[in-house]
Amino acid sequence: MEALKLEEQEKNQKGGINSELLLDDKLFAEAMLIKGELSKADLTFTLRNLLKLEYYPVAMKFFYADGEIEQFKKANIYRVALHPYTFCHFSAASRQRGDILLGDSKTMGCSNAKYNFGWKDIDEDEIKSHIKYTRDKEQAERFVLTKPRLPQGLLAFATAPLHKANFEPDLVHIICNVLQAYHIANDYAAANEEHPVQSVMLMNSAVCGGATWTYLNEKINLVPMCSSSYTAGKTEQGEINVYVPWKKFAPAVKRLLERTKQYGGASFPRTGETFPGFNICKLCNFLAFVKPKEQS
Repeated sequence: MEALKLEEQEKNQKGGINSELLLDDKLFAEAMLIKGELSKADLTFTLRNLLKLEYYPVAMKFFYADGEIEQFKKANIYRVALHPYTFCHFSAASRQRGDILLGDSKTMGCSNAKYNFGWKDIDEDEIKSHIKYTRDKEQAERFVLTKPRLPQGLLAFATAPLHKANFEPDLVHIICNVLQAYHIANDYAAANEEHPVQSVMLMNSAVCGGATWTYLNEKINLVPMCSSSYTAGKTEQGEINVYVPWKKFAPAVKRLLERTKQYGGASFPRTGETFPGFNICKLCNFLAFVKPKEQS
């Protein structure tokens, strides 16, 4: 039996990939922490491997200088929009298809995003688009005026799957289920000494507004999808948006690795277990498995 196990381990490590290590959460966490500084690919794979993320985390960058845009163009194989699309669509193509994208005011087809990005002022159409959410037109106008807006002078923006981003992002956008978001927020809070964690919902501006708020405040934000989430390619299973400032992102992921090394798994509900969620009562004593006497 031992010989067969050693033979299997040798096969597993051919080509420089040790899949047994990758599938052992504790060993994987220890190996990643030994590396010290984590690359963008390390950060992405850690979240996908330990928190079971379904989509790529998306690196987002806002450009205010022509030189930054030229540098981006030289360093990345990117795509541009054939038609104007929403900011949500840009992020969706990056998280699902792995596209590196460059957008500007001409390819931004969402008036809400244009307002949040400072590419248009408040007008009658912007107010009208919010009336269905509010008591009356006057309230709609007041609410639009409370939305965060990027500093004037934005030239362009980029979205890319984090592991492919050959640029320093301003923030990372993650779409995940609520329990995964809870894990990310807890690790963020512990790693960055920030508590309580805020959740700032912006009417009719889940992605563009959420990203803008995090850019301005340099804090994590958890935002439910807006009303057109299913029809606009923003979500598939009613997930939630998580926005993390880039400078605070790696510490949060490192905290996830530290916990996994300490407890053996990433789960909070059932500490030390491998899956970040167990759809039964907390610490249920009816779902118990023990070693047989002959192996004890």
